[in-house]
Amino acid sequence: MPLSDEEARLLHQLEQSLAAEDPDFASTLRGAKFMARNRRVAVLAALGFIAGLAVMFSGVVSKMTWLGVIGFLAMVGTAFVFSQAWRRGIGGRDEQTTVPSAPRGRQQKSSGSFVDRMEERWQRRRDGDGI
Repeated sequence: MPLSDEEARLLHQLEQSLAAEDPDFASTLRGAKFMARNRRVAVLAALGFIAGLAVMFSGVVSKMTWLGVIGFLAMVGTAFVFSQAWRRGIGGRDEQTTVPSAPRGRQQKSSGSFVDRMEERWQRRRDGDGI
């Protein structure tokens, strides 16, 4: 049975708050599928770069400038796609897992476990202090 719109929205909010609270744990949960997709994109981008290089050289050899330009543009585009895949999942962190600054000038605690932080947030909500 599929999730209702409200349930899907709540699940999405939970995922975002988990990524904001504990980026390392969230990236561990994202794990294999996310890394495999980025690896596949990076390999395809590398193959596209090589194909663009071949098209560019064939344009230079055949003295067709427009073909060389197309090959060069293909190389630049696939290099960009490769760098994005590398930054997102292969060589670096995902930009969505950056921790936002604390609201209204509050300082976020760097110590304590995930459960402790969730309990503190729950207490603040119950006391009417908000997040």
